[in-house]
Amino acid sequence: MRIISLNLNGIRSAYNKGLAEWLANQNADIVCVQELKAQAADMTPDMLAPLGYHGYFHYAEKKGYSGVGIYSKRKPDVVIEGLSLPEFDVEGRYIEAQFGNLSVVSVYLPSGSSGEVRQEVKFRFMAAFMPHLLALWSSGREVILCGDWNIAHTEKDLKNWRGNRKNSGFLPEERAWLTELFDAVGFVDVFRKLHPELEAYTWWSNRGQAWAKNVGWRIDYQIATPGIAAKALCTGIYKEQRFSDHAPLMVDYNFEL
Repeated sequence: MRIISLNLNGIRSAYNKGLAEWLANQNADIVCVQELKAQAADMTPDMLAPLGYHGYFHYAEKKGYSGVGIYSKRKPDVVIEGLSLPEFDVEGRYIEAQFGNLSVVSVYLPSGSSGEVRQEVKFRFMAAFMPHLLALWSSGREVILCGDWNIAHTEKDLKNWRGNRKNSGFLPEERAWLTELFDAVGFVDVFRKLHPELEAYTWWSNRGQAWAKNVGWRIDYQIATPGIAAKALCTGIYKEQRFSDHAPLMVDYNFEL
């Protein structure tokens, strides 16, 4: 089972950069996308259901903003849009597809980089999301949470970590929250499980030649319950083509969907 996660930074922009053609050659079973920056009326038939895929989306109410989606070759048994938390559901941040005993989630955590107001929104989201994560953990289901978490967990996940210790995305409280999810709850960072020491990134600023110099952040994850995480065979960050300021994160699992 191949799962790809990608923050699109606009689905229309990503499609203009060849995303559909690339996806057609990836043989992915599930593709989780974030930051659609589109509403249902903006979506072309190809965006709604690329060749061979069913598409499911949670749009933001605000135009050109946020939104998440899941493409899957197999039709899910159940699709859940949103977290039943109105403050965040209007921003289109969560969609879950259930296949038998497996839940696959596309999630997009708020960014706090624009200032204190949005950082407070991010902290509120984190506080509200943790009980949901605990409920997923205790459900007995296998779970894979894919998406842009807008947090670099450790110094290995951020090229310029020294200069970012007081910046959103690398704040001590944010990093401790992820540590709690991994160490106290028990979820697994699949990329880090397979590559304990590798310094690799999934997002690069558009400023200061960050892409050319590989000055990046690893803020996109596949975070899984231990059972399905143990079936992860290999993972990669695709950088040969650019569809967004993020790179696709790919994981192959020894699992039949």
